Amino acid sequence: MLGFLKGDPKKKLQKAYEDKLAKALHAQRNGDLRSHGTLMEEAEKIYAEIRALDENR
Repeated sequence: MLGFLKGDPKKKLQKAYEDKLAKALHAQRNGDLRSHGTLMEEAEKIYAEIRALDENR
């Protein structure tokens, strides 16, 4: 009934994905390639979750 009050999980995941990409870019520019790789892996996992939500709709 009050479904409009629930947050959209896709928006939350999209925000987290964009934050991870920004942090990865910052790490790469600072020369910290190990952190960049870790952050990119995490971003890819979040992106896979976003794709899974899109497929289920």
